[in-house]
Amino acid sequence: MNKMLYLYSIVITLVLAGLLFFSYSDVKETKQEELANTGVAGAEITDKELPQRIRPISLDRPFDFAGEALPMDNFDVRERLDRELTVNSYTHGTTLLNIKSMYRYFPMFERVLKENGIPDDFKYAAVAESNLRNAVSPAGARGIWQFMGPTAQQYNLEINEDVDERYHPEKATLAACKFLRDYYKQFGNWTLTAAAYNVGGPRLAREKSAQKGKTFYDLHLNEETSRYVFRLVAIKEILANPRAFGFVLEEQEAYPPLENYKVVEVNTSIASLSDFAAEQGVSYRMLKVYNPWLISTKLSNKSGKTYLIRIPK
Repeated sequence: MNKMLYLYSIVITLVLAGLLFFSYSDVKETKQEELANTGVAGAEITDKELPQRIRPISLDRPFDFAGEALPMDNFDVRERLDRELTVNSYTHGTTLLNIKSMYRYFPMFERVLKENGIPDDFKYAAVAESNLRNAVSPAGARGIWQFMGPTAQQYNLEINEDVDERYHPEKATLAACKFLRDYYKQFGNWTLTAAAYNVGGPRLAREKSAQKGKTFYDLHLNEETSRYVFRLVAIKEILANPRAFGFVLEEQEAYPPLENYKVVEVNTSIASLSDFAAEQGVSYRMLKVYNPWLISTKLSNKSGKTYLIRIPK
């Protein structure tokens, strides 16, 4: 009797196991068929799928740069903008840091741009150029606005062994405004002005003449410049409304402007900036953070110029 019950329980267990196996297989095959119907080739359902949803950005609305509309009825324009919106939306770390940094620099950018008659959208050029950092390019461009040496000096930025004002946020922003204004006088619209800022005015003028193009969108340029205006538009869209693109940042998580400082006027040489910092009651590191244009360990100041050095409080 006990033997019969034992055999009966084994049979029942095997039947139930078989039913569960075939039920799971049917579910898996159904999911595979659903994926196949959506065009996902070679997809395989597992219990380790990434918990994320990657979706394209809608292009069904108008876009503009500096008040100049993008011709969104042109498929080439749509696809080029789509690329930059996608790249910048899903480059999470860099974009999030740019959002944090814009709180430090944008108030100053907006003021200086307005004072000099440059459209507010050009603040996004600094993001595209340097990710709002005092970067150095392979070609030697430096600072937030990425000036080459000769151009910087043409627009009155001082460069010597101790000082490089390409790293001075306010002075470099003012120089960028003058530079952009000159290009606008030459090209007559802000979109071409932005392209010229990236590739250089003489080269853009040659390309425009050779190709008989009237607008930026008519021109076949090098890849970096061809992408540049679209990148500015993409950065503008994301940084102007981060939450719409999934970037959630609380106010206290942003980088604040470096506003809490006093100004010390210096018209003599400083043999050691480290000693100078100690005399002012701050660390050498903080002296450099507030004055990134001081690029040496000293300030020779052979001409007796007056420098305004910021000392954090």
